[in-house]
Amino acid sequence: MANDHRAPIITLAARHKLPAVYYERSFVAAGGLVSYGADYIDQFRRAAGYVDRILRGEKPADLPVQAPTKYELVINLKTARALGLAVPEALLARADEVIE
Repeated sequence: MANDHRAPIITLAARHKLPAVYYERSFVAAGGLVSYGADYIDQFRRAAGYVDRILRGEKPADLPVQAPTKYELVINLKTARALGLAVPEALLARADEVIE
């Protein structure tokens, strides 16, 4: 539901000068400040491995449930500047992506 209302959520956070952390990269690409969440592309790749195992005859019930193992940190510097925030260099260095 948050994805459906992404634009108003980002607009309200910016209007009220709230530094918000989102769960998905698309929020930061649309103007949000920071996102930290599971890397969906990595999850899809791992799901393909499950499909392969099932097509080779393994029973789905016998396959273990997997949690995400790769997370991504995305920072929007333009939004940080608009909010008057200085992002530490150490955080920028750890980010998977920095949007200027």
